[in-house]
Amino acid sequence: MRVFESPELLQLFETYTASPTSIGAHLGQAAARTNVTDPLIVATGSDIALYPGAGAPPTVQGFRLSTRGFKELAGVSHLGPALATLSMMRELDESGRWRGDAERLLDVTRAARAANSTALWRDQIAVEAFVGREEAIAAMVAYSCRLTERFLERTLDRPSYLTDAALRRDYLEGPGDDLPVSFNRVMVATFFLTGMDVGHRLITWFDGLDLPWEQAMVIIAGRQGRPTAGVSQESNSVAGVVHAASRDRLPLERLLIAPHAPVFPMFDGTNMDGVAALEDPYRRLWSSLRAMSELGARMFDAYPRFRPRTRVNGSIEPGTAWVHEKPAVRGPDDWFALTTRLRVVMEDPRQLLSGAVTDYASRQLVENANDPLAITVPGLDGEPYPEL
Repeated sequence: MRVFESPELLQLFETYTASPTSIGAHLGQAAARTNVTDPLIVATGSDIALYPGAGAPPTVQGFRLSTRGFKELAGVSHLGPALATLSMMRELDESGRWRGDAERLLDVTRAARAANSTALWRDQIAVEAFVGREEAIAAMVAYSCRLTERFLERTLDRPSYLTDAALRRDYLEGPGDDLPVSFNRVMVATFFLTGMDVGHRLITWFDGLDLPWEQAMVIIAGRQGRPTAGVSQESNSVAGVVHAASRDRLPLERLLIAPHAPVFPMFDGTNMDGVAALEDPYRRLWSSLRAMSELGARMFDAYPRFRPRTRVNGSIEPGTAWVHEKPAVRGPDDWFALTTRLRVVMEDPRQLLSGAVTDYASRQLVENANDPLAITVPGLDGEPYPEL
């Protein structure tokens, strides 16, 4: 049955909104004209662009999928969730499909261990932020692969072994009889290394730009990781890096998350025209949203105003029952908070798995002159990763 719409009332609706000639659209256009000289920063899932303003051409910095080492470290990070997934599959799927996936995971893990070496990380992957730690990273990866292989071999030989309890005891946490380093620490280390690399490069880039952060317009556009992730400032790892790079000069309300905004193609060095073409739409989008939010004070001046929540919880203790966001980390040995962050990014669909400790890594870099060797990588530095 066709829905009836009153033409007169529909016209009333479109006069204010839902039309390029609406009053709301005109407000956005007027607001955009007041911001044409302000720097505009737009981050997508792979790149970050700066539109300096006043017609100056944009510049682009790749920071995630287009950069070295991200996928290699993510592959190691995902071994823990992969085993937990197999455990759940064994419970849910009576067809035994989990066994084929376990065998495939075992094969690719063995191949990864064979390919891994100090030379691989130092000479081929060659991430600037990892310089001086390549041997330790290679030892951690070798240990992680062999630990995973051992767990899978036991599982395939005796399927009843594949339980959540065995996974936590003998792999993730301990105290297993033969578990020199828990895999929880490996996950924190790999996530931290990824965050340290992204943070180091973006902080270096932003510092070279010398931006007036108080006037900066920031949009994080499009999908960030899984479909539900990165939709709040706390859960968006790029937002954390940007705030750290600004030394907290960027006001929280000037950074907007826009998961449905248009996204320029991944930058390859030749497609700057595609990046530049979106500057005007991005400026209108940011200006319209900010202008609409400023109506609140004009309309409801006598009522409490909205203030964004701070980006992390406070410190937590072993008796803490729950958190609503990633907890603060008091130092590289605060394993209760670091491991809780792993649980948060798994349980909260808003979170990026790789963003578990990116904000913490970025803050450590800012506090140590952006020098990766001056900070501690929890789960890597000082950990005994023996051959198994």
